[in-house]
Amino acid sequence: MFDFNTLFEFSRTNCLAICAFLVPANLLFTLQTMIFTGLRRPQPQVRQAAMLACLPALVMVFHVFTWWMIGVVMAPTFILLGLASTCLSINFWAIAHPQSMAHFLRALVLRVLSLVRRSGVELP
Repeated sequence: MFDFNTLFEFSRTNCLAICAFLVPANLLFTLQTMIFTGLRRPQPQVRQAAMLACLPALVMVFHVFTWWMIGVVMAPTFILLGLASTCLSINFWAIAHPQSMAHFLRALVLRVLSLVRRSGVELP
C-alpha cells in the first residue's frame, strides 16, 4: 500500500526546493502556451503545451494542500494557490477557446506597442 504520509512529509520538508522549481515552471510553461496560442499554432500543439503546463500547477495545488492539512494557513499558501489557479485557468482557456485568447493577446500586444510608441521609446 502506498503511504501518503511519507509523500506529504517529503513535500513539507523540501518546500523551498519544490517551490523554487514549481513557480518558474508554472510561469514559463503557461507563457509557452500563451505564445503558441497567440501565434495560432495548430490546436494539437497548443493542447499539448497546455496539458504540460497543467502538471506543475496541479503539483503546486497538492503541495499547498499538504500544508493546509496540518493547519498552516498563511499568505504564501494563498499566493501559491492563486498562482496555480491562474495558470490552470489560462491553460484551460487556451484549450477551450483558443480563438478568443489569440484575439485578446493580439489586442494586448497592439495596446502595449501603442503605449511604447507614445512614450517616445524607439523600437527596432
